[in-house]
Formats: sequence, C-alpha cells, structure tokens
Amino acid sequence: MGNPVKGKINSIQTMGTLDGPGVRFVAFMQGCNLRCGCCHNPETWPMDGGEEYSAAELAKLAERYRTYFGNDGGVTLSGGEPLLQAEFAAEFFLECHKLGINTCIDTSGSIISDEVLALLGHTDRVLLDIKYTTDEKYREFVGCGMDKPLEFLEVLEKRGIPVTLRQVIIPGLNDDAGNIKILRQIVAEHSCIDKVELLPFKKLCSVKYEKQGLDFRFKNISEPTPEKMAELQKLLDEE
Repeated sequence: MGNPVKGKINSIQTMGTLDGPGVRFVAFMQGCNLRCGCCHNPETWPMDGGEEYSAAELAKLAERYRTYFGNDGGVTLSGGEPLLQAEFAAEFFLECHKLGINTCIDTSGSIISDEVLALLGHTDRVLLDIKYTTDEKYREFVGCGMDKPLEFLEVLEKRGIPVTLRQVIIPGLNDDAGNIKILRQIVAEHSCIDKVELLPFKKLCSVKYEKQGLDFRFKNISEPTPEKMAELQKLLDEE
C-alpha cells in the first residue's frame, strides 16, 4: 500500500455554528483557485502552507467533539476551496462515516472532476455559494464563469444531495431585487436546495489583507444595513 493522502489544513474551528447544521468541527483547507473580492480568508489562497493531516488523523481529532454535535452537527470542510483536495476530502469523509459523523462541504462549486464526484459519494450536505447572478460579475469579482457553480448544482440535483444555498450580500453589487429574483428562480428549479442563507458582507477581514500586504478590493464598499438585509430576506421569502 502507498502512503495515505495528506490534506493541507490552514486552521480548525472545533465548535462552529455558522458552517452547516448544528455544532460542527470545521477544517479550513489550504489553497483556492478563485480570488473573490469579498473573501474572508485570503490566508488560505496559496496551495503551499497549512498543516498536514492524514484522513484518519483529522477524523480522530473530529471525533473528540462528537458529544457536542447532537443530532444535526458534524464535520465541515471549508477553505480555501476543499474541492482542490478532493481525494483527501473523500478519504476524510469516509473515515467520518465509519464513525457515524455527518459530513458537509462549503464550496464555490467551481470544480468538477472524477475525484470531486467520488467525494460527493461521501457528502451529506453541500453549502454552495452563488456569489452573484450574472456571468459578468462572476468573471470580474470571482475568477470563473457563473456556469461553473450552476453545473455543480446540477450534479447535486441529480444525486439528491441536500444543498444550503448561500450568498454574501454586497452593497452595489448584488443587493437588489433583480438578483433576489434570479436566486428565487434557481431555488425553484432545484429540489435539492432546502435552505437559503443571505449573509451580510463584513469588513473585519481587511486586517488579514493588510497583514499579508494584499489589496482588499472591496475595502471601500460599506457593509449592508440590517434593514436592507431584512428587505432582501422578505423578497426571498415571498410566496
């Protein structure tokens, strides 16, 4: 047998409540193929760096916290982009399933490969970011076309994998009724989507950019007001 695949992990959050259902063990994976203007974790972008774990080592670490998971919690792979390390992620999720631990991926959905399809075979839920609803904004502020996440969503639909659709609301870019209308249409066309989360754009991450000498593209954009978030949520929830 060859050596086990190692995963590069940037950081671990042991009691996460924002990355999937219930309380979760969240591993933020090293490396990202995109450069989103609103990214909170620029330290995860380079593929080099992070701490190496085998799937068994990371699963053993996650198991320590299983008493906190309850019926809904489990593990989430976030990033960075976990699909870049799909082979490791699949092995990790397989180990988690052996232990009876629920699995979730937080992803941009920009990569489809044989390794990613194998990973989805061990995935209980996907948190899928639909960052904008126009191809033009995707290409300018994300680094791929809108066709990528929509194609990934079709794979999830065919496989019947539950999806939480997420969008960070960024004033001036996607905080309008037209964007919400298209989001609603995407949800209506995919029965696998059972939850939608609108998340307010935050600028706390600007400190990370300064520390690494990186330009935070959205530094001059304001955070959305609670009133604006409530207005968009109301539009999203309309029957």
